[in-house]
Amino acid sequence: MSNATPLLDVSGLTKHFPIKGGFPIRRTVGAVQAVDGLDFQVAEGESLGLVGESGCGKSTTGRLITRLLEPTAGTISYRGEDITHAGRRQLAPIRSEIQMIFQDPYASLNPRQTVGKIVSGPMEINDINPAGGRENRVRELLEIVGLNPEHYNRFPHEFSGGQRQRIGVARALALEPKLIVADEPVSALDVSIQAQVVNLLQKVQQELGIAFVFIAHDLAVVRHFSQRVAVMYLGKIVEIADRDDLYGNPRHPYTRALLSAVPEATVDDDGPVRERIRLVGDVPSPISPPSGCRFRTRCWKATDKCANEAPPLVQVEGNKPGHLTACHYPETEALIPARLSKNPGAAA
Repeated sequence: MSNATPLLDVSGLTKHFPIKGGFPIRRTVGAVQAVDGLDFQVAEGESLGLVGESGCGKSTTGRLITRLLEPTAGTISYRGEDITHAGRRQLAPIRSEIQMIFQDPYASLNPRQTVGKIVSGPMEINDINPAGGRENRVRELLEIVGLNPEHYNRFPHEFSGGQRQRIGVARALALEPKLIVADEPVSALDVSIQAQVVNLLQKVQQELGIAFVFIAHDLAVVRHFSQRVAVMYLGKIVEIADRDDLYGNPRHPYTRALLSAVPEATVDDDGPVRERIRLVGDVPSPISPPSGCRFRTRCWKATDKCANEAPPLVQVEGNKPGHLTACHYPETEALIPARLSKNPGAAA
């Protein structure tokens, strides 16, 4: 990261959803700790990948960034301006610069509106009148995302899943945003269509200079799209680094376990075979997460220190600048070895 002010600066971001119980008085009896103290930055034009298991808080983080959810604690700064608890009036000029692409292309489009109405809607709401009129601008956007401009008067049910997601991309581009949060934009699509949509987003990002927070659980897609990658586990970031450094030199045991699960094509049987790390147990409940390091209940390196002290997200000795890891006993091997010793909890 450069010394310039980042486009997005997130510090200590926290979101706890209260659990109500009791009768007849509905009182708070607990909280789901969906996101618990995130720190990261996104520079202008940069793509940051956010990965992790289902339920780790990725989508909640995306909704906090776009202010669709109110943070419980922490700060969100956009271009140096604190928007953590900004009101409607303060957010009005910023809304157009931060857009979101939703996961489900079927549920995120109004079935009663035509494509033209869906894509031009943001322009109407923000009272934007582009040169040549809104209809011409919509047709241009449809062409940019690989759709026929003549689809202007069609309804969402007339399109396939991949085409609907392209409509969602066109809508996100309508206000010329500086930052787009893409919440698993290809997970609901067929594999044959996923590459097309990812390549489209990459083309948009490079040609228009838009910054992306790309949320996904597919590590291969994230590696293709993102310049930096943050790995989340149970509401916390456990490792964040440049793409090549994280994939080539993962220091956190959880990151290493994730990467070991990525399918790997082999041409012959002579080369070394990478052994998969099979984590034991289930992900703990975010209602009552483990003390200390949240990954310790499934980690083969866990000690009493891991139970008593939460490891900070810091630069570990030997890491490149910007490669931060939250682990008391980070991995030391530069690459995932061909054979991993079968420590208790490391492999079944």
